[in-house]
Amino acid sequence: EVQLVESGGGLVQPGGSLRVSCAAAGYTFGDYAMSWVRQAPGKGLEWVSSITYDGGRTNYADSVKGRFTISRDNAKNTLYLQMNNLKSEDTAVYYCAKATHVVAGSYDYWGQGTQVTVSS
Repeated sequence: EVQLVESGGGLVQPGGSLRVSCAAAGYTFGDYAMSWVRQAPGKGLEWVSSITYDGGRTNYADSVKGRFTISRDNAKNTLYLQMNNLKSEDTAVYYCAKATHVVAGSYDYWGQGTQVTVSS
C-alpha cells in the first residue's frame, strides 16, 4: 500500500523559514518523480514544485522561484521542501504527490497534507 505522510508544517512569521517533509512507503521511491502542491484557504490547488526520480531536474512555480527548494533523499524515501523568505500568501495546506513516471506530469497518490501558516 502506497503511503505519503507530510510533516513539518506550522506557524511562521513573514520572512521566516520552514522545511516540510514527505515520507514515502509502499513503493520504490527512487523510481518516480515527486511534486509539492498547495491549497490556500478558499482557493484551488496550485502546483508548487517538481523533482525528477533521481533529483537531477527541478521545476518551480514563478510564485516561489528563488525562495523554495525541492529535494529528495532516495535512501531515506523522503521528499523535502525548504521554504525561505515566507510570505503571507504562502499560507496553505501543502501536499506531496507521487508522479506516475520518472518525470512529473500526472499523479496517482497524494498525502494528507500539512498546514503552513505565515502570519505575524
